[in-house]
Amino acid sequence: MTRENFIIREIKPADNFAISQVIRSVILEMGAPKIGTAYEDADTDRMFEAYQKEKVAYFVLELDNKVIGGAGIASLDPSEINTCELQKMYLLPSARGKGLGTDLISKCLKKAKEFGFEDCYLETMPYMEAARKLYEKNGFLSLSKPMGNTGHYSCNVWMLKKI
Repeated sequence: MTRENFIIREIKPADNFAISQVIRSVILEMGAPKIGTAYEDADTDRMFEAYQKEKVAYFVLELDNKVIGGAGIASLDPSEINTCELQKMYLLPSARGKGLGTDLISKCLKKAKEFGFEDCYLETMPYMEAARKLYEKNGFLSLSKPMGNTGHYSCNVWMLKKI
């Protein structure tokens, strides 16, 4: 399967169930806690609706009309800082190791730049090593403390990138 077979597009209402299943299955696969993560976020079940505000976007990764991953950006709360957050980036195993994570990050950062954000923040977990390496490869640097009020208190790796 080549990268050309995969499509990255903006989320549609019909994607809600599929992307919620992707997010929750990856969290369980990684052994991450259900509490204090995207697993329990109310937005996980209504991703399309959650990303219909100003200066937010969510993209799904599709193969053969099946959603197999996604990532989004939104203003980091408190919104008076000019920083966005890379949110809910999850890929099923079939999408990993093909450069698609970098493609998703690039799509999100391009949109963030269009929105006028200067920095992009993210949170992950220490044992999600492949994800951390992907973020580092894409220019994200580790921080010593969290930023904003994400509500994901189980995520204790914080990273930031200048856009």
